[in-house]
Amino acid sequence: MFDFISDYDDPSLWGAFWMTVKLTFFSGIGSLVWGTLLAAMRVSPVPLMRGFGTAYVNIVRNIPLTVIIVFTSLGLADIFRITLGAGDDVKVMSFRLAILGFIVYTAAFVCEAIRSGINTVPLGQAEAARAIGLNFSQTLRLIVLPQAFRSVIGPLANVLIALTKNTTVAAAIGVAEAAYLMKTMIENEAQTLLIGAVFAFGFVVLTLPTGLFLGWLSKRLAVKR
Repeated sequence: MFDFISDYDDPSLWGAFWMTVKLTFFSGIGSLVWGTLLAAMRVSPVPLMRGFGTAYVNIVRNIPLTVIIVFTSLGLADIFRITLGAGDDVKVMSFRLAILGFIVYTAAFVCEAIRSGINTVPLGQAEAARAIGLNFSQTLRLIVLPQAFRSVIGPLANVLIALTKNTTVAAAIGVAEAAYLMKTMIENEAQTLLIGAVFAFGFVVLTLPTGLFLGWLSKRLAVKR
């Protein structure tokens, strides 16, 4: 595929942070999609779907992210031989499994953020939608979710920032992102404080503009009530 996706082993500082950006991007998109579906389940009129959504969120939120990431490697790859199409390429497989683990974990927090936004939409709007013949999925998609997303840009920004920092856990399964390179450099160099400061500054550069932009966007798109 494109170099944007397939360049998994660049040992440079830029390469390590670029891997962090890719992990955040793909995990963020997947978490938003799966988290939205979970939020829809949690407000669904179908008891089985509500039960699944509630159980998923409550269980996953209470499992350490490291456990989930390690399970995707040791459990899915080593035991069940699930490689997500990577074949024998260990680096590609670790990258994709890390993304899967981040999606599984982060989607639970995205779900709760979106559900809180759904609860801010006046009940009368959903009742009016049903009165004109819209079913649950149409009401959710056309009436409720557009307003809910505008209400939760700020909380979703916090989830995205947390996800960016959580990508350091991918080092546990050998993904060559920023924390992995930092660990390697500290093992080979004596300037621990300097190396730590450089990587801390790198994460600030990644997360601070994201938080400021999404904070501005949240105020810009806030629903007037």
